[in-house]
Formats: sequence, structure tokens, C-alpha cells
Amino acid sequence: MARNAETGNVLFEITDEGQEKILAHGGKGGLGNENFKTATNQTPRYAQPGEEGTEDWVVLELKVLADVGLVGFPNAGKSTLLSVLSEAKPEIADYPFTTLVPNLGVVSYRDYKSFVMADIPGIIEGASEGKGLGMRFLRHIERNSVLLFLIPADADDMKKEYEILLGELKKYNPELLDKQRLLAISKSDMLDAELEKEIRHELPTEIESLFISSITQSGLMSLKDKIWQILNIE
Repeated sequence: MARNAETGNVLFEITDEGQEKILAHGGKGGLGNENFKTATNQTPRYAQPGEEGTEDWVVLELKVLADVGLVGFPNAGKSTLLSVLSEAKPEIADYPFTTLVPNLGVVSYRDYKSFVMADIPGIIEGASEGKGLGMRFLRHIERNSVLLFLIPADADDMKKEYEILLGELKKYNPELLDKQRLLAISKSDMLDAELEKEIRHELPTEIESLFISSITQSGLMSLKDKIWQILNIE
């Protein structure tokens, strides 16, 4: 997306492969005195000056194109999930904001099918106002077909975390709430069956949820099945 740096107005967007736009016209070359040489004037002392090109300040803004965007707080396990589901190798560490750039991975599915997943750097409360990494990355979510919310099993209040994440998206762009959403409880390998059953009763009821573990890879096939089903709803 190209914006005028002063007004912020959108000049154009490029969303298709091979699409081309002219951002600024170049200048026109002049003609040197050699071009005006004649039989009677072998050394003309005049030339044609060129024309200057367009000059402007423009902001170029990248929005990642992906089928699925991972939405969650730092350390929710987004990068680990992407590394397990795809060949992408994002940086992974046990501290906030390990991911500083969006990472894309192609997730293989049944019968040689695939879809693209984006690991968006962690959102924090106040991200829509620029806190943390703020608006640098919220824009990437606008281009995802499905939003996969990731909340770790050791979160203090899963419902509250989901509501904060949803609230930040709404403040940034209310249209994001029109996208298909899915909730995955990550790190569920630390839960036993009884604790998982208790947690299910506390989860938001307006969104479908699954329990997954990137370590044991439990629930990942069910997750891919559900994502594929959502992506291919006619």
C-alpha cells in the first residue's frame, strides 16, 4: 500500500501477483548539441535540456497475505505452532516479543493441499494505541482470511485474555471482527483430562475452541481440519 506521507491518503494498493503501478514518473532526458549538428553547423553551441521527474515523500506499507493469522499475547506459543505445522523456522525463546517480524509458513494438508499461516508478533493490551509493537503489526491481520486466537493453558483468565485480544482488534479496525475466528488452547500437554474439562466450561461460548499441544502434537490434525473447513466454506 502506498500512502502520501503528508496527508496519509492511500495512493494505491497492490494485492495481485504481477500487478504494477507507477508511483512517480521519471524525468525526460534532453538532447546534447551532437543531435543538432548539420552539414553547415558542425559544432552547434546549443542543446535541449531535460525535464525533471516527479519528487514526493511516500510511505510504503506492507501487509502480509495469508490464509490464517495467529493472534495472541507474547509467549502464547504462536512461533512454536508455526514451526511444527510448517517448514518455517521463526526465532523461538522464552521471553516476550521474540518475534519481531511476521513469519509466513505453508502448512501441508491432506491430499497435497496446503494453506498459508502467518505468525503475527504478540499483541498486548493497548496495542491499538501503539503500545508494545502496536500498530506495526496489527495491519497484517487485515489481510488474513481466518484469525486463529492462541491462548496458553497456563493463562490466569482465558476468557479475559480473549476479550482483551478481541477488544484491541476492534479498536484498531472493527471490520476485523467480521472475519472467521477460531480459538486454540495451546500448551495443553500440561493439562489432565479433568482439568481440561473444567477449563472448557470457562471458555468463551461465541467461538469454537480446540485444545492443542505443539510439543506432543496432539490436536494439530483436528486444528488443520477445522481451518481447512472454514477456509473452504462456500
